[in-house]
Amino acid sequence: MKIVSIVGARPQFIKAAAVSRKLRERHHEVLLHTGQHYDYEMSGIFFDGLEIPAPDMNLEAGSGSHAVQTAAMLKGVEDVLLSERPDLLLIYGDTNSTLAGAVAAAKLSIPVVHVEAGLRSFNRRMPEEVNRVVADHLSQLLLCPSDTAIQNLSAEGITEGVHLVGDVMLDVLQWARQKNADKPSQVFARLNVTPKKYLLATVHRSENTDDLQRLTQIVDAFNAIHEPIIFPVHPRARKVMKDSGREFGPHVQLIDPVGYLDMVALAGGARLVLTDSGGLQKEAYWLRVPCLTMRGETEWVETVDAGWNRLVGADSKKITSAVQSFAPNGTYPALYGDGRAAEKCVSLLG
Repeated sequence: MKIVSIVGARPQFIKAAAVSRKLRERHHEVLLHTGQHYDYEMSGIFFDGLEIPAPDMNLEAGSGSHAVQTAAMLKGVEDVLLSERPDLLLIYGDTNSTLAGAVAAAKLSIPVVHVEAGLRSFNRRMPEEVNRVVADHLSQLLLCPSDTAIQNLSAEGITEGVHLVGDVMLDVLQWARQKNADKPSQVFARLNVTPKKYLLATVHRSENTDDLQRLTQIVDAFNAIHEPIIFPVHPRARKVMKDSGREFGPHVQLIDPVGYLDMVALAGGARLVLTDSGGLQKEAYWLRVPCLTMRGETEWVETVDAGWNRLVGADSKKITSAVQSFAPNGTYPALYGDGRAAEKCVSLLG
């Protein structure tokens, strides 16, 4: 079969790293990069580090409002689908690239396969929530990471073509840990930090970066924490912080985004993770690192139920208090599969 796979943002590059390897053993894949994340720090460095095949095409959609960006992707994806005439379109996650791919394929009656289907925050103010709901309702094959995701789809009347496969990000994490074991990352030496003697932080969701009040609360919390913090800064957050004049204390080390292998090393070496990223919540869990999620809800509720993740929102007092007091409850149930999700995804394609 010929399959067009769409990627556009860092989380999708990680997922494609697992699936594309297996997919190309059995099918002809055309890898389409929308250009949603377009500079080297947000895109190229991940392709290099993850050993993903180079994209066959890049739409170079770039940044812009949700409407502008999605419209550019929608036209570009449609052109590619009309040219390639694939048997299936494969999409990942919940970005604008995901939405554009699902809509373009549905209009052309090309079956859609959604990897990481069924996630819900139940917060429609999140652009990602809108994207994932629409994508799921336009998909014919829905590949879910958890039983919770399947239950979410069932509650919306989606029961056909739904399969539990686990999380493809676990496949990639296991690969990355082996890579780091064979050739240890030099990131600790570069940043002059000692494992388990620092916190790792990421902030990228628009609800935090585009809301000055929330971002100020997060900055205040980081400044009140008396431990080294390594903070790979998303371009959106860097711009907002610069424009607002907010400054961090000397213990907060702002760095450019790093490649996946270095990020896995940093997450695994942290005493604790502070994030609003869904992917990092899971990676922290798999690496057995406590996580504080700076949101009011999470799609990855299992990590909270297991006692390794706590929701602290963008409240500086909650964040600083939890940094001092939060500790996992000692249990560690297996979550999101066995590290063979990509293989299961590809086997279901036929």
